Amino acid sequence: MLKFMFYGSLVFCLSFAHGYGQENHFENIRQLTWGGDNAEAYFSYDGKNLCFQTNNPAWDLKCDQIFNMNISEAASDSACMPDMISTGKGRTTCSYFMPDGKHILYASTHEGGEDCPEAPTITGKYLWPVYDTYDIYVADLSGKIVKKLTDKPGYDAEATISPQGDKIVFTSTRGGDLELWTMDIDGGNQKQITSGLGYDGGAFFSPDGKKLVFRASRPQTPEEIKEYKEFLAQGLVAPTRMEIFVCNVDGSDLQQVTHLGKANWAPFFHPSGEKIIFSSNHLSDRGFDFQLYMINIDGTGLEQITTESVFNAFPMFSPDGKQLVFSSNRNNGGTRATNVFIADWKE
Repeated sequence: MLKFMFYGSLVFCLSFAHGYGQENHFENIRQLTWGGDNAEAYFSYDGKNLCFQTNNPAWDLKCDQIFNMNISEAASDSACMPDMISTGKGRTTCSYFMPDGKHILYASTHEGGEDCPEAPTITGKYLWPVYDTYDIYVADLSGKIVKKLTDKPGYDAEATISPQGDKIVFTSTRGGDLELWTMDIDGGNQKQITSGLGYDGGAFFSPDGKKLVFRASRPQTPEEIKEYKEFLAQGLVAPTRMEIFVCNVDGSDLQQVTHLGKANWAPFFHPSGEKIIFSSNHLSDRGFDFQLYMINIDGTGLEQITTESVFNAFPMFSPDGKQLVFSSNRNNGGTRATNVFIADWKE
């Protein structure tokens, strides 16, 4: 059904859907963005807003920039652009609300150049760039940068904040490999917490702030190790083999949760702290069919959550645990658009 909401002279058309296939944990699915690649949408601490990245061409964006969306006022098409938080220069990634709700953390390459950095050109491999010009910044809701949290050579990005609001976890190459680091909320006390060869990234804190969940590649054979190191030297990673890991915030008690093969990534803790929701293509013959799954923290009880479309990722539970936001290319009219969706969560 369609529900219309009026805010002053503006009309916002909010589309709702019930019963997407076998997605039994979802009710009242609502699409929040319309066009381009929209991803990594994360809740504010009060659950009313989302910060997210997009390259929506309707907004004259050449590469990803960071925006702040009021969920209740999300427009029904791409004509209404929410507030842009990033500078509009360079490329950005991985934003997150600060605990005060008045500032947003994000990574950007803008100090390395105003243009979008060049994408990888190596053929035959799906690769992610890890630009060494990425640093982590804090901006207010008008987009003014108020603090730069990292200033070391190399890639610093993928930062998220604990529910308690005291710690930040991020990924950095400053030690020679893609490892997890933590720092205090003001940027101080920066510490490396993982050390295994491979890409450790996309980390989130558990609800009690005592654990981290993250994706990791672990090259094993001499050939895999050689390829990983050669790509990393070029600022690239091949994210086709990753599993989900957990550890304590200080890096101790490291445990591998999934052993599924292929790419398992974008993990987030269930509100109970006993389960993890994540994206995986382990059942895909083609490689590109990513669905959301949930698994117990001890690696048991795997459950498929989504069934619609061939891409579902970046899940995050709302602070009260009642909603889930995620990115999907469902309902895109046959285009390549990936949009942000929100659903009421049913246990």
